[in-house]
Amino acid sequence: MLYNIFIDPFVQMVQMPDLLVQTLWEGLVSGVLYALIALGFVLIFKASGVFNFAQGIMVVFSALTLVGFYEKFSAAGFSGHAAAFVALILTAGVMFVLAMLVERVVLRPLVNQPDIILFMATFGITYVLIGLGEMVFGGDPKQMITSELFLPSGSVDVEMLGGLVSFQKIDIAAAIIASAMIVGLALFFQKTRIGRALRAVADSHKAALSVGISLNQIWVIVWFAAGLVALVTGIMWGARSDVSFALEIVALKALPVLVLGGLTSVPGAIVGGLIIGIGEKLGEFYWGPLLGGGIESWFAYAIALLFLLYRPQGLFGDKIIERI
Repeated sequence: MLYNIFIDPFVQMVQMPDLLVQTLWEGLVSGVLYALIALGFVLIFKASGVFNFAQGIMVVFSALTLVGFYEKFSAAGFSGHAAAFVALILTAGVMFVLAMLVERVVLRPLVNQPDIILFMATFGITYVLIGLGEMVFGGDPKQMITSELFLPSGSVDVEMLGGLVSFQKIDIAAAIIASAMIVGLALFFQKTRIGRALRAVADSHKAALSVGISLNQIWVIVWFAAGLVALVTGIMWGARSDVSFALEIVALKALPVLVLGGLTSVPGAIVGGLIIGIGEKLGEFYWGPLLGGGIESWFAYAIALLFLLYRPQGLFGDKIIERI
């Protein structure tokens, strides 16, 4: 048993390096997408100090809205690509309207309230979006409009390390698009005036107000940015499977990512996403048969539990010191 757990998996990695590369690639793609989802949480937490539990359902709602608009415009006689891009623009508009409504209806009345009040408010937003999504779009899974958005299909097979490694083209596109968005958001935080204002708001609402920063505008911007992140995430994950409310469970994989990387750290979200993505794929492929499979469903949460016990601030989070 000890041999099977501690030695045999590494022997397999050495004997079949092509399978190792395949597993690492699949983990890398999942990790980048987890990191992208986590960035949506980080954006809102850095700007308002609120953990947005609704980020997962925002991924689902934005993807369902995109497909719903596409179906309407396609039925109205628009060509496939035209209908898809009109639907994409309108979906971005819906996420902007959602950001304005959240700021006006939820955040503005709760300024300077305890964090737990704001956190519970995001639960309310979650169930409002679930109910609205089911009422408008129904509960049946839908097919993501990948080809209409010029996303590639098929695979590229590469001979390497004595075997054949298959790279799905949609995975390559997802990794590139998600990586570009992560880099763009990181630069946005560090280099722009709005990014600096976001960090100031995160440190203290009252101090930000005292130097002329508008909380209302910042919150609309950051919720809209999180909505765009959710939209891109929904497209990528929907293209890999389908668009349904089950995507919310995938989106919540970002929670362990945040525990690993730290709630306020963009680099932490990236590193945490890669650790979770690659770790769960390696665990499922090499150790899954020993444990009956299903490692992907709990591996991330087990790692998060260990970090909560021994390093609760995460790899890149700030250590909180309270003076009493």
